Amino acid sequence: MALQVEKTTCGREYKVKDMSGADFGRLEIELAEVEMPGLMACRAEFGPSQPLKGTKITGSLHMTTQTITRFYFFLLTLTALGAEVRWSSDHIFSTQDHAAAAIARDSASVFAWKGESLPEYWWCTERALDWGAGGGPDLIVDDGGDASLLIHEGVKAEVEYEKYGNMPDPSSTDNVELQIVLTIIRDGLKLYPKKYTKMKERLVGVSVGSTTGVERLYQMAANGTLLFPAINLNDSIYQEQGPGQPSFVMSCLFTNQVLAQLELWKERTTEKYEKKVYVLPKHLEEKAAALHLGKLGAKLTKLTKEQADYIGVPVDGPYKPPHYRY
Repeated sequence: MALQVEKTTCGREYKVKDMSGADFGRLEIELAEVEMPGLMACRAEFGPSQPLKGTKITGSLHMTTQTITRFYFFLLTLTALGAEVRWSSDHIFSTQDHAAAAIARDSASVFAWKGESLPEYWWCTERALDWGAGGGPDLIVDDGGDASLLIHEGVKAEVEYEKYGNMPDPSSTDNVELQIVLTIIRDGLKLYPKKYTKMKERLVGVSVGSTTGVERLYQMAANGTLLFPAINLNDSIYQEQGPGQPSFVMSCLFTNQVLAQLELWKERTTEKYEKKVYVLPKHLEEKAAALHLGKLGAKLTKLTKEQADYIGVPVDGPYKPPHYRY
């Protein structure tokens, strides 16, 4: 794929359709700030301690006008908590070019444009995963699961190449997308024979927010091939009970994403999360809800110990068991 990465004046890599729309994209993005109270609350509460300082986060997520403004504040929240970010879209038609241009100019490395071909789409995904000499990301936000898929296929190919000298064969499958994925892996294998293995070894975990992405990871976990922990946000109450996904619901969803990334990073040395798929812990769902109360003019009344003991819950939650579905 003969595409050329470009750089901003500050040296940040990107590839978008047209940077001239960045000012308009920025204006649209700023209009959404008042509708993202959970993310603003995250930045206020966690920002001073910089819990993600030094982390490298790769994202694969829609960049539409409906989601891009909310996504932008999600991305800003990750950077406000100390993370470095590289991003691609998870759909060939969903990117709004002016919004992607604004993000590329002002905040993060973006590789996305509306109307990508399938080879271009997978090139963008690969670029978002590639952090240069430092290897791959520490964390992934993977809406459709494609970034995770590329790493898994890459590791599989590298093992086969190391053991038997066999290169990936795109003609071995009738699946057009898999042919493209195998071509990307094959083209890089001789130059960087351990590229995806190093990514896998560095990667702490992934948070996934769509049915297709989650199901693929559950299948990998079931057959023992999942390479890293994953948090399933698709079964979140906000995803299940927020039809239409207006801005306030999107604030809840993206707050969940931030809390999932914080949780994976905080527990990276404890072995709390194995190579399995987990739902977001109930105390974090409750935290996401609590971060939105101020915007609604509500105040949370804390239980006394006597009240908590009477109903059989911890004073500070969680107030529902892990298996509970709202």
